[in-house]
Amino acid sequence: MAETTISSLIDKLIPLLTEEAKLLRGIRGEVAVIEKELKSLQFFLKDADARAAAEEDTSGVKTWVEELREVAFRIDVAIDEYLLHVVQHHRRGSFIGFLQKITHLLKSLKPRHKIATEIQEIKALMQEINERSKRYGFESTDHQGSSSAARNITWHDPRMASLFLDDIDIVGIETSRDELLGTLVGGSSHRTVISVVGMGGQGKTTLAKKVYDHQMARKEFPPEGIDSTDKMLVINKAREYLREKRYVVVFDDVWEIGFWGEIEHALLDNEKGGRVMITTRKWEVANFCKKSSLVHVHELHPLLPNDAWELFCKRAFQFDYGGHCPPELEKLSHYIVEKCEGLPLAIVAIGGLLSTKDKTIFEWKNLYDSLGFELGRNPHLAGVNKILSLSYEDLPYNLRSCFLYLGMYPEDYSINCVRLIRQWIAEGFVKEIKNKTLEEVAREYLNELIHRSLVQVSEVDFDGRVRICRLHDLFREIVLQKMEDLSFCHVLSKEESSFEGRTRRLSTDGVSYNALKGFEDKHIHSLLLFDLDELPKSFMITFFANFKLLKVMDFEDAPLDHIPEDVGSLFHLRYLSLRNTRVEMLPKSIGKLQNLETLDLKQSLVSDIPVEIKKLHKLRHLIAYYCDYKEDYSLSWQKGIKIQKGIGCLKDLQKLYHVELNHGGVDLIKELGKLRQLRKLGVKNLTKETMRALCASIGKMNHLESLDVSSFSEDEIIDLQSISSPPQCLQRLYLQCCLEKLPEWIPQLQHLVRIRIFWSKLSDDPLKAFQNLPNLLDLSISNEAYIGEQLHFQKGGFPKLKCLSLKDLNGLYSLTIDEGASPLLESLVIGPSPQLKEVPSGIQHLRNLKDLRFFDMPKEFEESLDPEQGSSFWIVEHVPIIYLRHKIGTGYYDYEWIRILHSKQINQNFL
Repeated sequence: MAETTISSLIDKLIPLLTEEAKLLRGIRGEVAVIEKELKSLQFFLKDADARAAAEEDTSGVKTWVEELREVAFRIDVAIDEYLLHVVQHHRRGSFIGFLQKITHLLKSLKPRHKIATEIQEIKALMQEINERSKRYGFESTDHQGSSSAARNITWHDPRMASLFLDDIDIVGIETSRDELLGTLVGGSSHRTVISVVGMGGQGKTTLAKKVYDHQMARKEFPPEGIDSTDKMLVINKAREYLREKRYVVVFDDVWEIGFWGEIEHALLDNEKGGRVMITTRKWEVANFCKKSSLVHVHELHPLLPNDAWELFCKRAFQFDYGGHCPPELEKLSHYIVEKCEGLPLAIVAIGGLLSTKDKTIFEWKNLYDSLGFELGRNPHLAGVNKILSLSYEDLPYNLRSCFLYLGMYPEDYSINCVRLIRQWIAEGFVKEIKNKTLEEVAREYLNELIHRSLVQVSEVDFDGRVRICRLHDLFREIVLQKMEDLSFCHVLSKEESSFEGRTRRLSTDGVSYNALKGFEDKHIHSLLLFDLDELPKSFMITFFANFKLLKVMDFEDAPLDHIPEDVGSLFHLRYLSLRNTRVEMLPKSIGKLQNLETLDLKQSLVSDIPVEIKKLHKLRHLIAYYCDYKEDYSLSWQKGIKIQKGIGCLKDLQKLYHVELNHGGVDLIKELGKLRQLRKLGVKNLTKETMRALCASIGKMNHLESLDVSSFSEDEIIDLQSISSPPQCLQRLYLQCCLEKLPEWIPQLQHLVRIRIFWSKLSDDPLKAFQNLPNLLDLSISNEAYIGEQLHFQKGGFPKLKCLSLKDLNGLYSLTIDEGASPLLESLVIGPSPQLKEVPSGIQHLRNLKDLRFFDMPKEFEESLDPEQGSSFWIVEHVPIIYLRHKIGTGYYDYEWIRILHSKQINQNFL
């Protein structure tokens, strides 16, 4: 574990000694010596860590490793404090008078001398530690990093990560799934509790999800959610909503016996076949429900040998040998699988690890020997933890830090991957690779963790990229322990009133702000706040004044309404998120954050950005817009930010959305053309007068991947044809404006994967312009984007389209889909379209269609879909689920669903 710490520190010192050497004036020599000493130790750290971790170690190696980590911590803090003092000195020297400058110099001499003395002491200590290392006879490695995987990471197509969404459940659970599904959709009309019992890592949650997501369950129980953290509110809402409905409610990972006693009164036995599914590790929880309900208990058992072997091979050989084990590795592979004793999580983890290894007997025997007998102790969580730790130990040091970072999020938290990636970059975990952005490299890191089965995929985007991920409970236990051992992070939980130790990072999970008040370690680098009760203004002022080494501050969803001027003193700050807070204004001192890379203001109340932002030359992401979800969808539904002149100075900016163009005029738009690194741009309130200037600026953005253009009003006619050189990298195009005619350059953009047009009032069929785009996956034509009467999907068109939405097309009279058009379409949304009286001809050809939704369609249209008597039901009968949704009030929809398979067929399938 010292390897991770030391390697990260070396990565920090190298650019300081080269690119920013002037900041180290006066101590550069000492820092260079320290770096040299660290590098000389780096080659022995793999062996040192392994010996320190051994339980039988009595040689003092463990103490030596701990001392080394402690010195590394001191180095990190000392360098950061020195840089902070140097910068503060330069700032004051530039703006105050001579007498004030002399006063400041006198005041700063003492702390600078103190830090310089600290660095001298550290240098001497490093030399002593290095000398002492010789007595232990460490074995040297011929590379930097932690394993063979570190020097040979195989990067995969980002979209492949979506293949792992349900990978763990594809082997050995079919019988369990069918048994539970039969109980779920058939059986007694009385309320029945289905309990799935098994130890951690056996796949209880996966099995429950597989049953719940099955099309048979979805037909019987349409999805519905109640969003609240108030227990009594949830109970009352649930009781009222479920009174007259057949329902299924799933409670995952229940630990407390008393849980059922608290919740059962909300789940009425209305004799309509209600079902409650519970997953738990405790038999007591499963049996407790028998007192008041019919109960079906299903115990998960270890995988059968054949299933365990199949799962292992699919993981270990997922990228080669067609998922089959080569003959020379069969004997070793069987030994490894036998040691796992049928525990899916262990099989998946070790298989994922081996998938990154060379397929040689030597490499695999080394791994098998390191497993020892621990793999055979799967009934005990401690044994499983040691097994799973092997996957962590095999990670390259930079991926170790990334993996540990997931532990800063609460248990079972749905982690937004973009948020995580930006935090990794801010922490300095991500290394630059030629011809790739840091964000692209970080995405590869994430996919590597997914392929190693260390991170679970919760949700993928339409293009297959992972959008939401999570950390498995068992892995999280490992991560929490390692974070504490390394002083990497401390998670302040509800059970703690304060924390007096030392750590680099702090995360809170449901604590009072009083616990933060008692936190005295002023050297923390990162702060993530979750489920905090309050953040008073007085506390925030004190906090910003004291914790000046912060790099990451994430206040997302925090009860925050004020950012004090002292935020400008955070020289090292790289990531600041005020997303979904009540903050209305940014102080002018924001311009002093010269290392800031991400400023996230989404769903905050900030509407104006101070002109001082032009000083943030390292800013990469500026996200600032607010959506009023109480309003009907319109051009005013989403509001951007007002930016002053000077935005063109931000040469590193990659994402900028959304900007209100009616407050900066043509000059502001021309400055946008200077942002040559932009990947994503969103602009609001475009007018005829500013249109041509915007087109000229967009033509200079060669790296642009996402463009969102919105006009000032629905009647403002916008002509985007004047973009002479449209960005050839463009992947996503959103046009919310009156066009009358589509730009002729759209068919040239071969990389487009998503197109969404609104209020465009096109009279010509737009499908002709889109149908030959080779990579288009998602198309939406909505809100009078097309005012014609007919849409025709021609044979051979839209070869990769997966999602199609045709909403609020009031003039649409006829929709035809030729056989061979959109062969891969999975989701289709239509309506409201009051003139479309007949079910579109050709839906029967869409054999991959899984989700079909109609909104507020005419009465005769809906009647024709009746499964018993509808004249057009045959057109859609192959679709698993069809929704008919109706507007009730403002912006809300109720729905019905069409039951395709009858109960007789259900019984035949599952009895």
